[in-house]
Amino acid sequence: MKKLTPISFCLQKLDGNIHQIYIYDDITKYGDFNWETWEYDESETSAKHFRDLLDEIPETDDIELHFNTNGGSVSEGTAIYNLLQRHGGKKTGIVDGVCHSIAFTILQACDTRIMGDGTSAIIHNMWTTATGNAKQLRDEAAKLDAYMESCIALFMKRCTIPEQQLREMMDTETVLTPQDALDYGLIDKIGTKAEADNIKPLQLVQEIESLRQQLREKEFSQEQLKEFLMSNPVKREPEQKIDPFQAFFGNKKGENR
Repeated sequence: MKKLTPISFCLQKLDGNIHQIYIYDDITKYGDFNWETWEYDESETSAKHFRDLLDEIPETDDIELHFNTNGGSVSEGTAIYNLLQRHGGKKTGIVDGVCHSIAFTILQACDTRIMGDGTSAIIHNMWTTATGNAKQLRDEAAKLDAYMESCIALFMKRCTIPEQQLREMMDTETVLTPQDALDYGLIDKIGTKAEADNIKPLQLVQEIESLRQQLREKEFSQEQLKEFLMSNPVKREPEQKIDPFQAFFGNKKGENR
């Protein structure tokens, strides 16, 4: 039977241990219905599956979380957000394609939030399908209102726009470009993790090369001084010791220049 595309998990040795997790499907508690067992298969984009993955990652290791998903279940996504928050590792969220709805909320749990070029995010009011009498429908509406307040509170922890503006954007279902998200404080960088990480190493390389050049110049000056002294021997007075550096610079004893 067809199963949801799994959250793939792998370990890479880059600069230490980095664990990559991919959310490349809808976030949901249940997978497809299994006609052989007459039960739903476990979803590999559920909070439970995500918890199992995080349990395998040491608190001292880093996590790269990659997104290409239209979102999904609010309750599952909120649980994933909190699971990430509690993990002690450094977390980098990277949008590879789309990061819509509750997936964009999960991104906010990452220490560093990156959207790749050409990617998009969507923020909107939560919705559901419901049947029942008037009271039951009002109860469902009240639940959605509560979910919305919680979601807005999560965004407001880091975004830089007024809360009222955020609410208006969610009311109208807003599509965000990477630049929009950066301007609103909803991400930290545009591009790739490699581009962000290479900035400091590049500066270090330039500093090291500058130091090497200074050392080369210093060594060259010392060689020049040695050659000069060898080709121009200094006549010394008996019982008078002359500093070769004074001879080189033409300074007499007791003279300051």
